[in-house]
Amino acid sequence: MKMTAKLLLCYVTDRRALSTPGEMARREEVMRLARAAVGAGVDWVQIREKDLPTQMLLELVRQAVAAGAGSSTKILVNDRLDVALAAGAAGVHLGGESMPVQAVAKWCDRHGRVRAQGGHGFSRAEEEEKEQGALAPEGFVPSDFLVGRSCHSLDEAQQAERDGADYVFFGPVFATPSKAQYGPPQGVERLAEVCRALHIPVIAIGGIGLDNAPECFRAGAAGIAAVRLFQESTDLAASIRQLRK
Repeated sequence: MKMTAKLLLCYVTDRRALSTPGEMARREEVMRLARAAVGAGVDWVQIREKDLPTQMLLELVRQAVAAGAGSSTKILVNDRLDVALAAGAAGVHLGGESMPVQAVAKWCDRHGRVRAQGGHGFSRAEEEEKEQGALAPEGFVPSDFLVGRSCHSLDEAQQAERDGADYVFFGPVFATPSKAQYGPPQGVERLAEVCRALHIPVIAIGGIGLDNAPECFRAGAAGIAAVRLFQESTDLAASIRQLRK
């Protein structure tokens, strides 16, 4: 399935970008923002707090999952498959230095995941073994668990799709300080090229605001992901309504 029923909006957390003084206060502010994002109707919240100790990250994700309970918002975890599963999150988002997509996707497939793009995750030979009981999924990975990947080129995006990713983030589309290490902006034309080439959702990221988000949608992006757009909004509900137009 290439496109989703509606444009996906993903709030990516970054407590280090907050002006709130104190580590505990910043974590509490991230949770307040995550709850606000859920209430405003974002589709995904990605907990992207790479430097948090495992126990603190686990607690933060558990709180986010609880905040999203009863809503349509999915909670994703950056990099940490173990934390995502332990906290009951809806997926894991992988970067260039994370575990390989193929390894994560195959492991999840063997333990209960059903590929979002329509496959079951097993090759024919594996399916035959599965029917004989050798590869029966243990079922502790939710069937709709998402595996995503951040990509910065068409080749990376196509490889992620081949490896079993359910979606990719592509960027930075526009200039943004947080993505400067990945080189100059990719631009809308390159985003459109990636969107045309892939059969899984492509989420645009990098320097996206209310003014340029429509360019990403017109390029074929299934949605957008951002930190500042959601984290610095003075009226998040109004921003969401504008993006949904």
